[in-house]
Amino acid sequence: MCLFFLFSLLRIPAASALGTITPSQYIRDGETLVSVGGSYELGFFSPGKSKSRYLGIWYNFSTDAVVWVANRETPLGDSSGLLKLTEQGVLVLLLNSSNSIVWSSNSSRIAGNPVSQLLDSGNLVVQDENETNPDDFLWQSFDYPCHTHLPKMKIGWDLVTGLDRYLSSWKSTEDPAPGEFLIRMDYRGLPQLLLMKGAKILARPGSWNGLYLTGIGYGSREPNPISAYEFVLNKDEVYFGYSLRSMSAFSRIVLNPLGVAEQFTWVYQKQSWELPATFLADRCESYALCGPFSSCSINNFNTPMCACLKGFVPKSSKDWNLGYWSDGCVRRTPLACSDGDGFIKYSGMKLPDTSTSWFDKSTSLKECKGLCLGNCSCTACANLDITEGGSGCVLWFDNLVDIKEFPPGGGQDLYIRVAASERATSNSPQLCSFSRGIACWNDIVYTEEETQK
Repeated sequence: MCLFFLFSLLRIPAASALGTITPSQYIRDGETLVSVGGSYELGFFSPGKSKSRYLGIWYNFSTDAVVWVANRETPLGDSSGLLKLTEQGVLVLLLNSSNSIVWSSNSSRIAGNPVSQLLDSGNLVVQDENETNPDDFLWQSFDYPCHTHLPKMKIGWDLVTGLDRYLSSWKSTEDPAPGEFLIRMDYRGLPQLLLMKGAKILARPGSWNGLYLTGIGYGSREPNPISAYEFVLNKDEVYFGYSLRSMSAFSRIVLNPLGVAEQFTWVYQKQSWELPATFLADRCESYALCGPFSSCSINNFNTPMCACLKGFVPKSSKDWNLGYWSDGCVRRTPLACSDGDGFIKYSGMKLPDTSTSWFDKSTSLKECKGLCLGNCSCTACANLDITEGGSGCVLWFDNLVDIKEFPPGGGQDLYIRVAASERATSNSPQLCSFSRGIACWNDIVYTEEETQK
């Protein structure tokens, strides 16, 4: 494609540490674009010992903490790169030696008076000069995350345009090309975040329960002094994000080349990044490690980490005893469906995979149990939101997969549907001994008649 504006690039005056770029300016290797408040810089860099050049964004106080890369898959071999904004409002990365386009942004609209600036959130945007509404930006880097999740960045789907915003790891610490690992939103059933290696699910941060992602398992009912997390689900979009309560705080979530999500917080006193949290910290985070109708726990080191739910037995006793748990468990007694089925309450649980679940925000837990018992395929239920005493309903159908038991104070209540004959034995001390950390007095059975009370 030939672009007329390229003919005189070398005669256009260069910009030096600008806050914005207009079509009459450009950024070349060695120069930077600085965010409004000075927190971020955009420019050219080489990761580690690599000699390749990339256009990226980093913190101005921590230049090795790169948060976004434009030309991830098309590195430059020398320092002749130029970043320019066209009259139509498109950012283009050019190789000065040949005037060829290495990377470009896109836009469905043409700007009247385009300008590009780096916001103090780390978001590189293209907009009409006087436009401040984020919904009317012509283009923004936050719509195309790399390996870093920044505050105010959305991970999820624009259901109107079909845009999928997801994290993808670098191939290595010296190669920012998309690696094997992804964190993305699955919006089948109740939406949930997944950690994936290609098309394979590795782990499940899970769905939102009003306080935190159920796969994380912990969240204070008091406001977090540093971060405020949010989950949005409506007809137009579904996404997970967070913001910082203090403008002087800095935090980032990075999906590293090994597939581990790490959250870093900048500590001014030490002038360094601290690592307060990681995801995939134990084997129970491995997706469906214990198979269907079983739970995983590291709370008791004297027993196997996998155990069948009450009312279920290993599908293959031989494999199970050898530590091969992936086939999971099956019902000891089939559900009657029409009469007598009830629930066993598990506390402190990571909710099962929600990809085939059904949910409703207005249904009470009592109504939720009744709906489950009225559907022969329903296998479990829980509150959708655990704040203010609990509200809403989630129903599971078919197999229950990827359940985890959290230490005291974590997780939430999950109601497993069982046959009537399992009701009496559910409170048996002998059976309860297999639940590893869930006390017998915590197991409450609900029958169809009791849900109507």
